[in-house]
Amino acid sequence: MTESIPVQLARQSLAHYLEKGNLLPMPADCLAELNRPAGVFVSLKKQGELRGCIGTFAPTQPTAAAEIIVNAVSAGTQDPRFWPVELAELAELVISVDILDEPEQINSVSALDPQKYGVIVRKGRRSGLLLPMLEEVDTIDKQVAIVMQKAGISTDEEVDLYRFTVTRYV
Repeated sequence: MTESIPVQLARQSLAHYLEKGNLLPMPADCLAELNRPAGVFVSLKKQGELRGCIGTFAPTQPTAAAEIIVNAVSAGTQDPRFWPVELAELAELVISVDILDEPEQINSVSALDPQKYGVIVRKGRRSGLLLPMLEEVDTIDKQVAIVMQKAGISTDEEVDLYRFTVTRYV
């Protein structure tokens, strides 16, 4: 299976960083959808297990392409749950790139669907995000419980809820 252009960019970015120690220069010829600002998550899996995942729910770079470049390096080298990826592992990694649409505030968890929407919870300065379409997340209750735990918010606290859709590239 041929990797999508966003995934190719993420793989090239991580390889470039692991080989040269700096960020991949912006490619001159990007897809139109990568030339707009967007939040982006880059996920790395090895033998079906998560190996790194870093992203931004709001853009921090001028374009989604630049966001992919930065977040691919971060997913491979900065995810505190894992040791940094080594160059020798790169061929074994399955990479996915999620480009996020603008989050919308919702009033109830009933407006969620873990197969369609990701979720963001906020309480003061604490917040958490969970992407949609995750294999192990099949109910709204499970989705909300996971994101609340990630945010360090107890399930009995009132929170601001947001949902968003993604375009997932593999």
